[in-house]
Amino acid sequence: MTRPGSFAPDKFILDRFILGQMASPFLFGIMSFTVILVAGNLLFRLADLVIQRGVSMALVLRLFIYSLPGVVAMTIPMSCLLAALLGFGSMSSNSELVALKSAGISFGRIVRPLVIAGVFISIFAFLLNETVVPLSTRAAANVMRYQIYRQTPPVSKDNVFIRDVSDGILRRIIYIKEVMPRSSEMSDILVQEFEEGHIRRVVTAPKGNWIEGVWWLHDGQVFEVKDDGLVEMLFRFDRQKLNLDMGPSEIDSDAANPDEMNLRELYMTMNSAARQGNKAGKLQMLFYLRIAVPWASVVLILVGAAVGSRPQRSSSSMGLGLSVVIVFCYYVIMSLCKSLGEANFLPGIVAAWIPNVIFLAIGTFLIRRANRLG
Repeated sequence: MTRPGSFAPDKFILDRFILGQMASPFLFGIMSFTVILVAGNLLFRLADLVIQRGVSMALVLRLFIYSLPGVVAMTIPMSCLLAALLGFGSMSSNSELVALKSAGISFGRIVRPLVIAGVFISIFAFLLNETVVPLSTRAAANVMRYQIYRQTPPVSKDNVFIRDVSDGILRRIIYIKEVMPRSSEMSDILVQEFEEGHIRRVVTAPKGNWIEGVWWLHDGQVFEVKDDGLVEMLFRFDRQKLNLDMGPSEIDSDAANPDEMNLRELYMTMNSAARQGNKAGKLQMLFYLRIAVPWASVVLILVGAAVGSRPQRSSSSMGLGLSVVIVFCYYVIMSLCKSLGEANFLPGIVAAWIPNVIFLAIGTFLIRRANRLG
């Protein structure tokens, strides 16, 4: 109990001090890595648009702004690593880590506020990838398509084939000559129904539309295919329901770039591809990587804090170079696992999380070692 006139010690003063040491290097990392990524790729593309196509600077500036959220999202884990490296390197060179350990504070306790901050940063990175990045990527793609390359926005999609596969067995093939997503209509529909690998029924209709979540075929006919190959008309109909778990936007979604989708849209596209018997390895990997990569901020913070705490004189340039090397190793492992996942040598969710697990194990080992040495 505190006596009147006395002050209780601030138990968060250490956390604020450590986070304060990381704030400036983190912002420095965001700016530095953004400049590196922008200068390495984006500026050359924009310069080519100005020189080769005569694109106005106002349009180029819009493209640059639309591209920035995706670049910043990529730099967040790198910046967390750099912040931990430079922050703990500075504390080590100034003997502040030694002083804290001498006061009986374990290295694990020193790192704790960084881990908590890393969790919040990972959540922020995930939300950024889910909201701003798909919208900005889509906006940039639309500028390229319709304002620079002068393409006409499509109002329909022609010659759509949908394969309905269940348990590896082909059940139906649906052919639609034209789908108009904006008006939720389609024309010239042909449905072939299979049993034991043979066509048993054929449904045709000149038109169909999407009403309250259901596709309806109009003025159509149903035919039966006999074992001997003869086709017999069973009946005509004015309106008949088409059991198809895909709306107009989903039928049109395979033309969209997966980078322009959020997780919900990506999940629906992935399931749609699987239902049609198409390989969805790349979509699955992209889906799971969208979840796993933001959490690289936490594991790279652990590695950076342990490496930065070694007794050495570090500078911003050395920390930046070391960060590039560690991030390069992380992305090499991630690219290898991504290839294995896309080729179905590993389950997508396992392949996506392997880099985080590896670097988490390395970071935990280095933290425990630094704790023992302290």
